[in-house]
Formats: sequence, structure tokens, C-alpha cells
Amino acid sequence: MTEGHWTFGTLYYKKELILAHFLATYKKPLVALIDGTVMGAGAGLSMYAPFRIVTENTVFAMPEAAIGLFPDVGASHFLSRLPGFLGEYLGLAGARLDGAGMIACGLATHLVLSKDLYRLENALEGLTCSNATSISHLINKFVYQTNYVKQDSAYYDRLKIANKCFSRKTVEEILLALEKEVEYGEQQWIIDAINSMKSACPASLKIFLRTIREGRTQSLEQCLVREYNIVSHICRGTVSHDFYEGIRAVVIDKDKKPKWELSKLELITEEIVDQYFRNVDDDEDNWDPLKLPPRSSNGLTIEAARSKL
Repeated sequence: MTEGHWTFGTLYYKKELILAHFLATYKKPLVALIDGTVMGAGAGLSMYAPFRIVTENTVFAMPEAAIGLFPDVGASHFLSRLPGFLGEYLGLAGARLDGAGMIACGLATHLVLSKDLYRLENALEGLTCSNATSISHLINKFVYQTNYVKQDSAYYDRLKIANKCFSRKTVEEILLALEKEVEYGEQQWIIDAINSMKSACPASLKIFLRTIREGRTQSLEQCLVREYNIVSHICRGTVSHDFYEGIRAVVIDKDKKPKWELSKLELITEEIVDQYFRNVDDDEDNWDPLKLPPRSSNGLTIEAARSKL
């Protein structure tokens, strides 16, 4: 994008969102094996499978705000369906969940020990019937201590405070609420959330808060179309070049000291955030909104997964 044209990035991203939509509407049951780190695009490849299997090694996070982007690939849809305001916490703070936490909130459907994944994969390949019932019955034979997972996850310890703080209307109010919680007693995860938000791109935080709030009442297709508009403006530099600076600081130079153009939350007005949500108005760049084919949803939603735990 820096040596060619900003639309190189959006063309790639369009393919990524079309793939996410295809996976979410695929008619055959999909099984995602999530062993290790799943972040960003990895979530886009796995969160739309009806069967999302995690292990004791799994780490989930959406830390895009740290590089001047925002949790995307449909995150405004699947994070907004989590219990309470957990999605806001994960997206704004870039916080991590282990496999147990993913099970507890519904991001994952089954926990299997990593040492058993190979046997599970072989067993799945041996199935002669590929309907969801047969697959579910087979996976359940490999599931590890479901009750233990439900009771032991640190996710439950955080949900109450997350609901209290991350339900606030603005990013500024969320930060104030978190800082008040620290006054009552230092919990490291709250301090980590504050530090993460204060070092993240301020514009990214405000963009994500709005997009997850809108996504809570919208279809996946609506969320993907909106996210494509936002990413297009970010790649184009319509408002700032903070994304390029974030990539420089975190990925290229790795000094982890980004100098954001929009450096403070108070500088980012509602009018500025509005610009990210509009279609790109630039005929010279031959930009078109994202168009997705009409397809129906494939299966196990986050709400349905949680109800089965």
C-alpha cells in the first residue's frame, strides 16, 4: 500500500470478508481446530464454524486497536453476541481469553486436549456421515472435563466488572469507570485493560465502540459491509495515517512507541468517527462498497453454543 496504492489493502480485505461470509453460510458442517494463538484473521477463519474446538494451549484476542486498526472480520457481530459487555472489553482492551474462557462465553463449543487432536482429526476423517449430529456425537467423545472448564475460568471473575465498566456510553467514561475500580482494590487485569487502552490508537477505540454497539442489532452481512467501509477509510488515510504508524511501531520497527496523529480521545469527535462509517467518496480510485451474495446462516451461533453448555 505504501509503495503502490491504498486499494491493494482493501482488495485483500474484500476477499477476506467474502471468505468469512462464505464460511458463515457454508452448508456442510465445519470444524475449526484452534490449538494455539487465534487473533484477527485467525478468528475470521474459525469463529464461523458451527464446531469450534479449543485446547489448553489456545489463546484468543482481538488486539487490532494497538496497530491503528480495529477488531474486524465480523467481530462487531460475533463479539457483540457475547454475554453482557464482554465483547467491548475484549475489543477495547485487546484482552486475551484462554480455551476455558472461550468455552464459558460461547466463542468455542468444545475443549479437547491438544494431545488428542490428532486422534480426533482421524476420527472425523473416518466418519461416513457428515451431518451435524454425527459430528457432535463424535467430538463429545474427546471433550475434556466440561464441568471443570465452566467453573474454573477466570472469565467469570471479570464479567461482573466488565459489565459495569464497559457498558458506559463513551470510551472516556469506560476508562474513568475502570480507574475507579482500581481505587477499590488493584486487580491486575483491570490495570492491564487501562494500560492497553491508553496505549492503543484513540480513533480505533472510538470506531470499535460504535461498530460493536451497532452490530449488536444487525446481521452479519450488515456488519461485514460496515467494517469494509471503515477499513477502506483507514487504508486510504481519509482521516489519519495512524494505521501505517501502528504497523511501523508494532510490526516493522518494533519500538512499540506509535505516534498517533489523533493522539487524544478528546480530539476525536463524533463527526470524525462518522467519516469512517460512510462510503468512500473517491471516483478516481474505482472504489465500490462490499457486495455479498444472499445466503442463509449455517448453524451454531454463539448464543446457541452457550445455551448448550
